[in-house]
Amino acid sequence: MRIGIPRETKTLEGRVALVPAACADLVRRGYEVWVEAGAGLKSGFGDGDYTRVGVKIAPDAAALYEKGQLIVKVKEPIAGDLQHLRKDHLLFCYLHLAPEPELTKRLLQIGLTGIAFETVELDNGDLPLLAPMSIIAGRIAIQIGTHLLHQPAGGKGKLLGGLPSTERGKVVVLGAGAAGGNSAELAASGGANVVVFEKRQDRMAQMMALGSNVTTLYPYEEAVAREIASADLVIGAVLVTGAKAPHVITRAMVAGMEPGSVIVDISVDQGGCAETTRPTTYADPTYVVDGVTHFAVTNMPGAVPQTSSHAICAAILPFVQKLASGDWRDNRPLVRGINVENGQLVHPALKDMV
Repeated sequence: MRIGIPRETKTLEGRVALVPAACADLVRRGYEVWVEAGAGLKSGFGDGDYTRVGVKIAPDAAALYEKGQLIVKVKEPIAGDLQHLRKDHLLFCYLHLAPEPELTKRLLQIGLTGIAFETVELDNGDLPLLAPMSIIAGRIAIQIGTHLLHQPAGGKGKLLGGLPSTERGKVVVLGAGAAGGNSAELAASGGANVVVFEKRQDRMAQMMALGSNVTTLYPYEEAVAREIASADLVIGAVLVTGAKAPHVITRAMVAGMEPGSVIVDISVDQGGCAETTRPTTYADPTYVVDGVTHFAVTNMPGAVPQTSSHAICAAILPFVQKLASGDWRDNRPLVRGINVENGQLVHPALKDMV
């Protein structure tokens, strides 16, 4: 099977799905691998790094999609990609279709098979292809939120960790999975007072173990509203696998926050967990609602491609190998990951969206 790796076209997206070392592995296994010219540059890989391991370079997107049968990319296809996709393509990438009805309809019209990284699910419920980018997004969320709290950036001017004679800042994290857990860990290690909302007892215990400055609570609406009202930084990290994120943060809660506070909604890929969330890009990443700065970039890990490309590649490579073999229908995690096929919605979380 011919494997095609296009250049990412989302605004300021720097990742590449497969690094040269992974491509070398695929070439050794006898697969023909094509990479679009310049696809790896922002991740630190020139075209020569790929050709040296036997990869073929396609001059542009049209040529890449023409050659490829298994299309492996990072982010969901947008206009520049959709025009090249065909029914016989097997598409493997982050799709995040739940909040994207127009993209979903277009993929259904094309009729291809689309397997989403974020819905490849192990028997124990783990999401191995979502986890590495969630970890990165969780850490970036604290870094960005800390900066946005600075007064020159429009924030209230508070240092989260505090120091002797001053109050510590307060961070509220909604969800203690890979993203939220890493946000909580970084915020706690920096000295902030951290409140984590989570339903699972095991995750609550993990968060409590981070330190005496971490409190865990069940997400009753009244408790969420109370804690958000006094928060300096709120991190949204709510996930329902494959489905649109629920609005845990209401507009009324946002209106009750102090001016200059910040919301970073990692859940924006699945529609966002704040009622006031709307997708943004790194070109124009923030907006203000009721005096509260919102950051809702849909490709947060794309800001650190030299880290995130290696991380996502290591996670997806075993699955790419299986898909490329053509003998993958007995692989339950991959089958669970199918979102669309032959013009039909397949994943249970998407059944009623169009």
